[in-house]
Amino acid sequence: MSQTAEKLSKAAGTSAFSTLDPAATDRLFVIAEERVEQSKEALAKYQSIAEGNQKVLQSTFETAWLVGNELALTTIGALRANTEADFSYFQALVGAKSLPDVIEVQTTFFRKRVEIGVEQARDFRALTTKAATDIAKPIKIAIEKTLRDHPVAQASLMEKGS
Repeated sequence: MSQTAEKLSKAAGTSAFSTLDPAATDRLFVIAEERVEQSKEALAKYQSIAEGNQKVLQSTFETAWLVGNELALTTIGALRANTEADFSYFQALVGAKSLPDVIEVQTTFFRKRVEIGVEQARDFRALTTKAATDIAKPIKIAIEKTLRDHPVAQASLMEKGS
Protein backbone atom coordinates (compact mmCIF):
# COMPACT_ATOMS: atom_id res chain seq x y z
CA MET A 1 0.00 0.00 0.00
CA SER A 2 1.29 3.48 -0.78
CA GLN A 3 2.13 6.00 1.90
CA THR A 4 -0.83 8.21 0.90
CA ALA A 5 -3.28 5.31 1.18
CA GLU A 6 -1.88 4.37 4.59
CA LYS A 7 -2.22 7.96 5.84
CA LEU A 8 -5.81 8.09 4.57
CA SER A 9 -6.75 4.80 6.24
CA LYS A 10 -5.21 5.95 9.54
CA ALA A 11 -7.04 9.30 9.27
CA ALA A 12 -10.35 7.56 8.50
CA GLY A 13 -9.92 5.27 11.47
CA THR A 14 -9.27 8.14 13.84
CA SER A 15 -11.48 10.80 12.28
CA ALA A 16 -14.72 12.19 13.57
CA PHE A 17 -16.62 10.23 10.89
CA SER A 18 -16.18 6.97 12.78
CA THR A 19 -17.80 8.46 15.90
CA LEU A 20 -20.69 10.33 14.29
CA ASP A 21 -24.00 10.09 16.03
CA PRO A 22 -26.60 8.23 13.89
CA ALA A 23 -29.15 10.94 14.70
CA ALA A 24 -26.76 13.58 13.30
CA THR A 25 -26.31 11.63 10.08
CA ASP A 26 -30.09 11.27 9.81
CA ARG A 27 -30.45 15.05 10.19
CA LEU A 28 -27.80 15.56 7.51
CA PHE A 29 -29.72 13.29 5.13
CA VAL A 30 -32.97 15.15 5.86
CA ILE A 31 -31.30 18.50 5.21
CA ALA A 32 -29.71 17.16 2.02
CA GLU A 33 -33.10 15.83 0.82
CA GLU A 34 -34.72 19.21 1.57
CA ARG A 35 -32.02 20.99 -0.44
CA VAL A 36 -32.49 18.57 -3.33
CA GLU A 37 -36.25 19.23 -3.29
CA GLN A 38 -35.67 22.98 -3.18
CA SER A 39 -33.26 22.67 -6.09
CA LYS A 40 -35.80 20.65 -8.07
CA GLU A 41 -38.49 23.28 -7.40
CA ALA A 42 -36.14 26.09 -8.43
CA LEU A 43 -35.18 24.20 -11.58
CA ALA A 44 -38.85 23.66 -12.47
CA LYS A 45 -39.56 27.33 -11.85
CA TYR A 46 -36.65 28.48 -14.05
CA GLN A 47 -37.62 25.98 -16.73
CA SER A 48 -41.14 27.41 -16.74
CA ILE A 49 -39.75 30.94 -16.99
CA ALA A 50 -37.44 29.91 -19.84
CA GLU A 51 -40.34 28.34 -21.74
CA GLY A 52 -42.37 31.51 -21.25
CA ASN A 53 -39.47 33.62 -22.52
CA GLN A 54 -39.13 31.35 -25.53
CA LYS A 55 -42.82 31.87 -26.36
CA VAL A 56 -42.42 35.63 -26.01
CA LEU A 57 -39.40 35.67 -28.32
CA GLN A 58 -41.13 33.45 -30.86
CA SER A 59 -44.19 35.70 -30.86
CA THR A 60 -41.99 38.79 -31.18
CA PHE A 61 -40.05 37.35 -34.13
CA GLU A 62 -43.25 36.27 -35.88
CA THR A 63 -44.71 39.75 -35.44
CA ALA A 64 -41.48 41.35 -36.67
CA TRP A 65 -41.54 39.11 -39.75
CA LEU A 66 -45.16 40.03 -40.53
CA VAL A 67 -44.48 43.72 -39.98
CA GLY A 68 -41.39 43.49 -42.18
CA ASN A 69 -43.49 42.00 -44.95
CA GLU A 70 -46.08 44.74 -44.55
CA LEU A 71 -43.37 47.41 -44.69
CA ALA A 72 -41.87 45.80 -47.79
CA LEU A 73 -45.25 45.71 -49.55
CA THR A 74 -45.92 49.34 -48.61
CA THR A 75 -42.50 50.33 -49.92
CA ILE A 76 -43.10 48.48 -53.18
CA GLY A 77 -46.48 50.20 -53.51
CA ALA A 78 -44.88 53.61 -52.93
CA LEU A 79 -42.14 52.91 -55.46
CA ARG A 80 -44.72 51.75 -57.99
CA ALA A 81 -46.81 54.89 -57.46
CA ASN A 82 -43.72 57.11 -57.78
CA THR A 83 -42.63 55.35 -60.98
CA GLU A 84 -46.09 55.68 -62.51
CA ALA A 85 -46.17 59.38 -61.59
CA ASP A 86 -42.75 59.88 -63.21
CA PHE A 87 -43.89 58.18 -66.44
CA SER A 88 -47.07 60.25 -66.48
CA TYR A 89 -44.96 63.37 -66.04
CA PHE A 90 -42.69 62.43 -68.94
CA GLN A 91 -45.70 61.68 -71.15
CA ALA A 92 -47.25 65.04 -70.29
CA LEU A 93 -43.91 66.76 -70.88
CA VAL A 94 -43.56 65.16 -74.31
CA GLY A 95 -47.14 66.19 -75.14
CA ALA A 96 -46.54 69.84 -74.19
CA LYS A 97 -46.86 72.15 -77.18
CA SER A 98 -45.36 75.33 -75.75
CA LEU A 99 -43.14 76.67 -72.98
CA PRO A 100 -46.12 77.71 -70.80
CA ASP A 101 -47.47 74.12 -71.12
CA VAL A 102 -44.09 72.75 -70.00
CA ILE A 103 -44.04 75.11 -67.00
CA GLU A 104 -47.61 74.13 -66.09
CA VAL A 105 -46.81 70.40 -66.40
CA GLN A 106 -43.72 70.82 -64.22
CA THR A 107 -45.55 72.88 -61.61
CA THR A 108 -48.41 70.40 -61.46
CA PHE A 109 -45.99 67.47 -61.28
CA PHE A 110 -43.90 68.95 -58.47
CA ARG A 111 -47.01 69.91 -56.47
CA LYS A 112 -48.42 66.39 -56.82
CA ARG A 113 -45.05 64.84 -55.94
CA VAL A 114 -44.86 66.87 -52.74
CA GLU A 115 -48.42 65.90 -51.81
CA ILE A 116 -47.72 62.24 -52.57
CA GLY A 117 -44.44 62.40 -50.60
CA VAL A 118 -46.18 63.87 -47.57
CA GLU A 119 -48.92 61.24 -47.78
CA GLN A 120 -46.39 58.42 -48.12
CA ALA A 121 -44.41 59.78 -45.16
CA ARG A 122 -47.60 59.76 -43.05
CA ASP A 123 -48.37 56.22 -44.12
CA PHE A 124 -44.86 55.03 -43.26
CA ARG A 125 -44.91 56.83 -39.93
CA ALA A 126 -48.26 55.25 -39.02
CA LEU A 127 -47.06 51.84 -40.18
CA THR A 128 -43.76 52.00 -38.28
CA THR A 129 -45.51 53.26 -35.14
CA LYS A 130 -47.96 50.36 -35.38
CA ALA A 131 -45.07 47.98 -36.06
CA ALA A 132 -43.12 49.13 -33.01
CA THR A 133 -46.21 48.80 -30.85
CA ASP A 134 -47.03 45.34 -32.20
CA ILE A 135 -43.47 44.08 -31.82
CA ALA A 136 -43.12 45.43 -28.28
CA LYS A 137 -46.53 44.16 -27.11
CA PRO A 138 -45.51 40.57 -26.20
CA ILE A 139 -42.40 41.83 -24.41
CA LYS A 140 -44.41 44.43 -22.51
CA ILE A 141 -46.96 41.80 -21.46
CA ALA A 142 -44.19 39.46 -20.30
CA ILE A 143 -42.49 42.19 -18.26
CA GLU A 144 -45.78 43.23 -16.66
CA LYS A 145 -46.54 39.58 -15.81
CA THR A 146 -43.08 39.14 -14.30
CA LEU A 147 -43.47 42.27 -12.20
CA ARG A 148 -46.94 41.21 -11.11
CA ASP A 149 -45.96 37.61 -10.29
CA HIS A 150 -42.56 38.30 -8.75
CA PRO A 151 -42.56 41.28 -6.37
CA VAL A 152 -38.83 40.74 -5.75
CA ALA A 153 -38.12 41.54 -9.42
CA GLN A 154 -40.25 44.66 -9.15
CA ALA A 155 -38.39 45.83 -6.05
CA SER A 156 -34.98 45.26 -7.65
CA LEU A 157 -36.02 47.17 -10.78
CA MET A 158 -37.22 50.05 -8.64
CA GLU A 159 -33.90 50.12 -6.79
CA LYS A 160 -31.97 50.24 -10.08
CA GLY A 161 -34.19 53.03 -11.38
CA SER A 162 -33.59 55.31 -8.40
